[in-house]
Amino acid sequence: MDIVVTGGRGASGRWVVDRLAADHAVTCLDRNHPGPEGHPDVDYRALDLTDAGSVFDALTALDPDAVVHWAAIPVADTHPGVDTYRNNTFAAHSVLTAAGRIGARVVQASSDGAYGFFFAEQTPVPDELPITESHALRPEDDYGLSKVVAEEIGRTIARRDDVPVLSLRPSWIQTPGEYPCRDPAYVDDLSAGAGNYWSYVDARDVADMVAAALTADVSGHEAFNCVGPDNALGRPLAELLEEHYGRVPDDCTVSGAAAAYSTAKAERLLDWQPTRSWREAADADVPVPKV
Repeated sequence: MDIVVTGGRGASGRWVVDRLAADHAVTCLDRNHPGPEGHPDVDYRALDLTDAGSVFDALTALDPDAVVHWAAIPVADTHPGVDTYRNNTFAAHSVLTAAGRIGARVVQASSDGAYGFFFAEQTPVPDELPITESHALRPEDDYGLSKVVAEEIGRTIARRDDVPVLSLRPSWIQTPGEYPCRDPAYVDDLSAGAGNYWSYVDARDVADMVAAALTADVSGHEAFNCVGPDNALGRPLAELLEEHYGRVPDDCTVSGAAAAYSTAKAERLLDWQPTRSWREAADADVPVPKV
């Protein structure tokens, strides 16, 4: 399969590119060209992904089977809010519109930020535990809003151009051997991780989900939670919510040290499950991909 990956030189994008390059022909579109230091099996193009004309020219020339749109400002509060919103929505519109016009399948990076928990002025208790993809999206910040809009763009492209668009919602992505979600300051302070209910996901599991999404029998637009197999503190999740928030939702079926988000939909439609827990991955010695 010929695949274009946008943002493939980013912190998580490099794991996606490295995973896909093992089985597919990959071209990476990013703001900068890596020169001779890039992945030896990946072709590179440098361009501004918010420039719709340049993106359209690049994708029509490459004519890939699929586009993995992974480029974005990846978190709130690192840029002025309007810049985050403009960059993420313009890039999503440019890339997904061009992909739809050439009939390419799309897998894009959304985020659990779309639910609106983490960057809310006061993080609410979720409506349900575990949180499924049908949970209401209520962002209060520009980053989360940009992801909601990107998913809506995906629905538009799927409807108009009859291509599958799969939006993946990773929680806090961790690099093997680093895992800031296991830093003592995080583990010892419940408030540090309460905004996403102590959720995380390994970058390799994210890359595996992207690979699964590229070949899954899915039509239209679908969103998928992408989280690790447990919570980052290794304690009963209901106990953590009770201790920090004073209650759990009435609709609560989690048990033990479960993750707050359900991945049952991804298991059913993508045949994907998270396999890396912080218990092994936090101290794993894994080279960072060279992209």
